Amino acid sequence: MKKNYTFLVFLLTIVSFAQAPANYYNTATGTGYTLKTQLKTIITNGSIDKGYNTLWSIYPTSDVRADGKVWDMYSNCNLTFGTDQDTGSSGTSQCQKFNREHSFPKSWFNDATPMHNDAFHVLPIDKYVNGVRGNFAYGIVGTANFTSLNGSKRGNNVAVGSPNATVFEPADEFKGDFARIYFYMATRYQDVVSGWVGNDSDGDSMLNGTSTKVFSQWALDMLYQWHIADPVSTKEINRNNVIYGYQNNRNPFVDHPEYVLSIWGSVLSTSQYNTLAAVVVYPNPSNNQRINIQTEVEIEEIQLININGQIMQQIKNPTINNKNYSVENIPNGFYFLRLSNGNQSVIKKVIVN
Repeated sequence: MKKNYTFLVFLLTIVSFAQAPANYYNTATGTGYTLKTQLKTIITNGSIDKGYNTLWSIYPTSDVRADGKVWDMYSNCNLTFGTDQDTGSSGTSQCQKFNREHSFPKSWFNDATPMHNDAFHVLPIDKYVNGVRGNFAYGIVGTANFTSLNGSKRGNNVAVGSPNATVFEPADEFKGDFARIYFYMATRYQDVVSGWVGNDSDGDSMLNGTSTKVFSQWALDMLYQWHIADPVSTKEINRNNVIYGYQNNRNPFVDHPEYVLSIWGSVLSTSQYNTLAAVVVYPNPSNNQRINIQTEVEIEEIQLININGQIMQQIKNPTINNKNYSVENIPNGFYFLRLSNGNQSVIKKVIVN
């Protein structure tokens, strides 16, 4: 979820990071589709299908705003929690009630379980806007024929390389959330996802019928762009932790956003590839007040920023030595490392003990 205020505000919203159990990702040692399969095993083994009706009980913890209202990613309403909200005939306009939205539409996988009940992609959403979205794929809207209260839109798809079809475009502040949900679905259900093609034409536009790449090229490029432009937020981290306690698995792309590039980087279109996202920061955590940055590309500026948003070090045109940059004399603490080159930038979290 991206906050469109300032970089400082962004930093302050992501002070806490996801805390996966110790050793949870120990077997995630590969790259490419090997890593994807390893992650599929990790997030499948021991996972629990809690059913569809129990989702109402998790939402007040997994999807609650600071003011206690429902965190609805399709609209901007002040909806209240309760038992089954999807009763009666309300939902004829925005902000009347919410229901359970399959962000990965259930018609795409023919209503099969456990996908149908998976809390990671089944979200509390304004009932009216949910109906407007329907089963349409996510995309980039050219001319909108509907715009919700938070800026989500329905209209014709103008994403590069996409087919001419009606799509739904989430608000900018939630695009990364939905991208990481889709990467989760492609990984968690990779053993069956190839069989989903043919169920729904809107799903077919985004899926390519494989268990590896999973997505059509235009969809993969778009989702990656959303993932990079809208980094992991506190909202996603909290939701990931709550759902782990509920169904005993996690979204690895919230815990480790870098996994997206490691898995799909080789098949992204060049124009969508953020070369800085491939840098390696080590050691992390560091025990000697020094952080090394290994990269194949030039870095024009390095900023070390503390959790209060203060720039502790700013290095312009840093010196590179054997494909490595370094930042030294870092006091103990938790920091954000912002690396920039032209119009590309990436943020890495670092810990110095």
